[in-house]
Amino acid sequence: MNGARPRHSVWLAALASLLVACTPVNGTDAAAGGASPTATVQPAGGTAGPSPQPAAAATTPAPLPTVTPPPAPGPYAINLYREGDFVPQYTFDWCVAASVQMAHNLIDDTGGGTWSDSVQQGELWELARARSSDSFNGANPFGWAHVLTASGMGPYSVVSVADYGVALQTAARAIAETGRPVGLVMWSGRHAWVMSGFESVGDPAKFQDFRVTGIHVMDPLYPYGSQQWGPSPVPNSLLTPEELATQFVVREPRRWSSQLPAGYLLVLPQDAA
Repeated sequence: MNGARPRHSVWLAALASLLVACTPVNGTDAAAGGASPTATVQPAGGTAGPSPQPAAAATTPAPLPTVTPPPAPGPYAINLYREGDFVPQYTFDWCVAASVQMAHNLIDDTGGGTWSDSVQQGELWELARARSSDSFNGANPFGWAHVLTASGMGPYSVVSVADYGVALQTAARAIAETGRPVGLVMWSGRHAWVMSGFESVGDPAKFQDFRVTGIHVMDPLYPYGSQQWGPSPVPNSLLTPEELATQFVVREPRRWSSQLPAGYLLVLPQDAA
């Protein structure tokens, strides 16, 4: 019996040791050297790691800028014509001279008098013919441009445009920019008309690719016209591009001596230098 007693004491001592080892450390025991469950673990080198960063706040994307669509081209029109500006040609040869007189009337809004005299028309034709050179001994577009310029309506020059639509745009833009009429070389180089205005979709000053829809014209041969080319339109008629195209055609290259390429010929007002 005395021998069993020490074994019991040893067993109780071992049990007490196990209970102490399984008891959580708290309070003053942690401060005394026990590890806190929330303590920061230092790396072996002793340098603290980066502190945890707070999560970034959610941001609202900036709204996209409002895109304003470009303005759509609208109707545009200009016409220099006034009652009394038309002048007929007094012979079948004097279409250029009559066109010079009509151009003066369209440009001159000072009340300085209408050019319509037949004697003056003959003088203008002789002047244009003297500044022309062709096999028909008449007045050609170069003489026409020279007389317009020399008479104080210029400067004017002769241009050839290969494409019909571009030719109409070129003539319309010149009228809008200068406020002066354009000469149209008709019938493949055989006749002269005056373009006094136009209608379009789009202002030429705002739209590069505006579309001409109507052309105001004066034919000095009115009311006679031509059996080959068709009737003369009433002065200040508004023709569609299709109607004008029946008589405004590419200039015949052999019609008169010129270095200009074949195309639609315009006697075009230029901006003064």
